[in-house]
Amino acid sequence: MRILLIVCSLFVLSVQAFSAPKVQQHVLDNGLNILLIEAHHVPMVAMKLVMPAGSRFDAENKGGSASLLASMLMDHTAKHDYQTWAAKLDETSIRLGAGVDKDALSLSLTVLKEMVDEGVGAMAQALLQPGWNQKRFDFIQQNTISGLTKAQEDAGTFAALAKGELLFPNHVYGHPASGTLDSVQNIHLKDLKQLYQQQVKPGGATLAISGDITMKEVILLMETHLGKWQGKPKVSLSNIAKPQPSEKQKIHHEMDKHQMLIEWVRLGPSRHNEGYISMMVLNHMLGGGGFGSLLMEEIREKRGLTYGVYSYFQPYETSGAYVIRLQTRADQADAAETVIQQVLQSLADGGITQDMLDKSKTNLMGGFAQRMDSNRERVGLLAMMGLYHRPLDYLENWTKSVESVTLAGVRRGAKVYFQPESWKQVWVGPAN
Repeated sequence: MRILLIVCSLFVLSVQAFSAPKVQQHVLDNGLNILLIEAHHVPMVAMKLVMPAGSRFDAENKGGSASLLASMLMDHTAKHDYQTWAAKLDETSIRLGAGVDKDALSLSLTVLKEMVDEGVGAMAQALLQPGWNQKRFDFIQQNTISGLTKAQEDAGTFAALAKGELLFPNHVYGHPASGTLDSVQNIHLKDLKQLYQQQVKPGGATLAISGDITMKEVILLMETHLGKWQGKPKVSLSNIAKPQPSEKQKIHHEMDKHQMLIEWVRLGPSRHNEGYISMMVLNHMLGGGGFGSLLMEEIREKRGLTYGVYSYFQPYETSGAYVIRLQTRADQADAAETVIQQVLQSLADGGITQDMLDKSKTNLMGGFAQRMDSNRERVGLLAMMGLYHRPLDYLENWTKSVESVTLAGVRRGAKVYFQPESWKQVWVGPAN
């Protein structure tokens, strides 16, 4: 026991001693916002470019356009067909990727320091010289349709659609980023070109960088490779309405399965919510903390109703989904929901102790310190900071912000977000 206490004390001291590295900023003449954390212990550089061109900017009935655009940008360029492009990246060990979420389209690059000029050149070519090859578009579109067809066997596919219907009816967050079978078939190459021309601009974009490089080197590289990139997006990230959930309370999609996928859903806080940090701590307590969370303890450990249960919220420019998710035997679904309701009600009624709060804060701060050891994690955090206009000292003050969360603060958050009647239900599985 004494050894355990010593280890725990050392862990707390190490968390308290952790200091996030400084964030440097430079804005190019074209408006591109550059955020850098220098890390010279490994000769690697990671970058992530984020732009307000995510799935919420898909044209009506063409959900999946941003996702297809990301795939096209990675597939080939105006100078290289898909085979020579793949060979070029492989030969130079340049790791280039792209992805989308509701708000943003992103390009990512990981490269050895000695190849950073070639790596940035490749990223710039993918970004600024898209190939727009019709045959490759047709191929990528058909691959996407095949994937979406296969996904019809997955309960999670229908849970995502139901979640959109319940929380985001007639809203730009309502469709999956990958689109649906119907929407992807509606997309044409010209739709991708239009999205690219309207939203893929340096104004409003952030380039996050972490690794063995200085700001002086970064500025020279970016002025060389991205200095001629010009313009502002047609629609800004902040131009978005707050979602209004449906009056419908529950959707049960029937599938011939033995297990029932259960999701309790509601709108969560946005990135700009004043109580965001408190809610992050509170969610860790509820179901975001793995085996240390209340839902896991009550539903799995005490009652054996599921192998796993977790909760999360998706903070975007406006409110995203807040989700509690588990799978259980169909005949145990009602029992599992009863426990979810009881846990939420207990927290909403103020059933949070100082000890519960302290444990959640300590776990979160320890996890953050580990994340900051990774270039990939750092650029993800920097990209978020730039996209949502977080202050430059956001990472430096993150631990202090978590430490400053009070019992009164999390109880207020629980009272607002954890009233069971404010949640809607999604079931995917056999009929009752």
